[in-house]
Amino acid sequence: MASWLIPTLKAVLPHVASIVSNALPVFTRRKIASDADGVQQQIAELQGAVAQSAGHIQELAAQLQSTLAALEQAALQAEARLRRAVVLSAVACGLSVVALFVALIALSLR
Repeated sequence: MASWLIPTLKAVLPHVASIVSNALPVFTRRKIASDADGVQQQIAELQGAVAQSAGHIQELAAQLQSTLAALEQAALQAEARLRRAVVLSAVACGLSVVALFVALIALSLR
């Protein structure tokens, strides 16, 4: 599983239930829907649910943006560490080759 998926899910999952509950508004009874006041009330309920959903979506977007920024920063740090490890291993290989030649020269001069 990708390492970025777990923090993202931890940031998103607590808000899924509230988004779903707000996205499915509790409508007024169906018998009221026949008159104009009932329709207006249902429209008002839908607008309220949409406003709440928009607020939650904005909050999730802000959290996702901060999570992505943290992931990008961690990726840059990991890349720098990898680059440093590659350079150090190349230096170590070079030093081992030099040490091998010095040992061979020391053996041949004995």
